[in-house]
Amino acid sequence: MQVALTGATGFLGLRLLRRLLDTHRSLTLLAHAGSGNALRRVTRYFELTGAPAALTATLPDRLRVVETDLALPRLGLSERAFQELADGIGTIWHSAGSINLEGDLPELRRTNVEGTRHVLELAAASRLRPRVHHVSTAFVAGARREGVAYEDELKDTCGFENAYERSKYEAELLVHAWSREHGRPVLVLRPSILVTDLPPHPDLPAHPLLVIERILRDALRAAGPQCDSGASPCVPGSHAGRRPRVRMVGHPHGRLNLLQVEHAAEVMVRLAGRTPSGGVDTYHVVHDRDVPVPTVVALLERLVPLSVELVADRPGTPSALEALLDFYPGMTAYLAHRRRFDDTRVRALLGPSAASSRVDLDYLWSGLSPHARLLPGPPGPPATPSASARCA
Repeated sequence: MQVALTGATGFLGLRLLRRLLDTHRSLTLLAHAGSGNALRRVTRYFELTGAPAALTATLPDRLRVVETDLALPRLGLSERAFQELADGIGTIWHSAGSINLEGDLPELRRTNVEGTRHVLELAAASRLRPRVHHVSTAFVAGARREGVAYEDELKDTCGFENAYERSKYEAELLVHAWSREHGRPVLVLRPSILVTDLPPHPDLPAHPLLVIERILRDALRAAGPQCDSGASPCVPGSHAGRRPRVRMVGHPHGRLNLLQVEHAAEVMVRLAGRTPSGGVDTYHVVHDRDVPVPTVVALLERLVPLSVELVADRPGTPSALEALLDFYPGMTAYLAHRRRFDDTRVRALLGPSAASSRVDLDYLWSGLSPHARLLPGPPGPPATPSASARCA
């Protein structure tokens, strides 16, 4: 029986694929139709990350690619093709989704909610009653910024920091409803913010934190040349020749949970090997030590020529740059978080191997700076990279 994986060419999906190939002879990749040659992209990842040449050479024989569209009923397949696909699958890993913090809710629902609905329809159509492993996010905890978020919690009492969080929350509601209706077990995996120390490369999926650099640089450019020079019209208190100062709402003792994506994939695959309870088993796949917000601020200042000042409340008279950044609350809201994600179940099941190595400023910088470490270049000509309320 085949294991099917959505999102196999994504930031997490590639790492899951690598782990799954350790225990499965072959896999079916449900790749987005029209997104390019999935097998080529997977092969390039294996080459760039030092996989054994013998393993890479077997990929065409071990991977079957089926082009689908998660936003469409029957995944965009004919009725016959959909049923044939369903009846050949013993396990479904649903890793595909949009992590666009700037996206609007209808757009994100098409991918994250309707995509989940259609994957569950595939599982329901199969005569093999496949197990479903659904990749969610720890941030379904929403806009509650303090306290402890537990795995059994799934509430919208505090609202959400952005549309992405809400869409993933709604997708989890679908998973619970489907499990109850069909009497089928589902594994829900909630990773925190996934990071890597593998430097950027045009043939690899973009590091999730690179979107923050792009937003900050776009805001700097849009604010005008004064921001480039640090002149006072850009930010109150700035002086010519110095970095522009930007005030962001945040807590000096805040913390964010950042987890190595490679470790996340390992933990997820090991959890998937456990005997299911029969209902929805939910696990926080998170780091055992949070990263202090000042470390995140230091990273931002290293990425972009800015000086970040954490403030308790949004400035009453924002500068041009600060006003522009207000358009991206989904990014800046996390600097005020002090909550912790409980992962007692994972640590009880996996013991010391659930712990992660340290994520510090140097580690984060390695994964975001193209000069931190060199990877083999692509074959042929060089490619050009493509460019809230508090609730305690």
